[in-house]
Amino acid sequence: MSTINYIKHLNAVFHQFSKDSRLNPTHISLYMAFFQLWNHNRFPKKFHVNREDVMKLSKIGSKSTYHKCIKELDHYKYLVYFPSHNPFKGSQIRMLIFHPVSDEDPIKITNDFLEKTTVPKSRQVPNQPVDLGVPNQGQAVVPLYKHNKQIKNSYKLDQPKNEFEVLTFFKKENWPELEAKKFYNHYLGIGWKVGGKTKIVNWKATAQNWMLKAVEIKNSKQVSQNKDNLKTTKNKNYNQPL
Repeated sequence: MSTINYIKHLNAVFHQFSKDSRLNPTHISLYMAFFQLWNHNRFPKKFHVNREDVMKLSKIGSKSTYHKCIKELDHYKYLVYFPSHNPFKGSQIRMLIFHPVSDEDPIKITNDFLEKTTVPKSRQVPNQPVDLGVPNQGQAVVPLYKHNKQIKNSYKLDQPKNEFEVLTFFKKENWPELEAKKFYNHYLGIGWKVGGKTKIVNWKATAQNWMLKAVEIKNSKQVSQNKDNLKTTKNKNYNQPL
């Protein structure tokens, strides 16, 4: 299994983006699309790409813009592009490993070290990325499964273990079982997100808001039943003089 220092790579490449005046947002969007595919394929040395998929992922609508940017990213030494010129066989991409540019960083790879590898001399300049086709070149790496675990935990939603836990909570708050089932089925159906978009931070607080809203709706209905369209009470005493 490949190991790539996911965080250090992104930090380094974005630092490089900030210094590179040749780049525009389209270059960065295309690079991040390739990085996403590279990550999805578990960081192989090379991987095939489908132009339509990459254009959709990077929000590039023009084929000429796509080809222009990918060739420039190759020329600027952000990746290596292997065009297939075959509509039935996708082109290949080799992503170059970036590293921190600080002189104090112990994992910095110097130009002298690069000369000992199979990296082409045209790419042997200070603070340049390292070709993934070359064996591990001293970069401190973190196993991929640890990054996946961190990402998975960061998106964990707060939700009850089961319906019984919700029933117990509503019963403790002196609310009927039917209302607890309504709450549980509603948020279970939308993935325990408020409005189907924002993840729930505290489901018990959301349940309490549900109760308050239910009381508000009940009171509103009672008020509307006691009034007609002219906003006069229906329990009028007609023995009173006009």
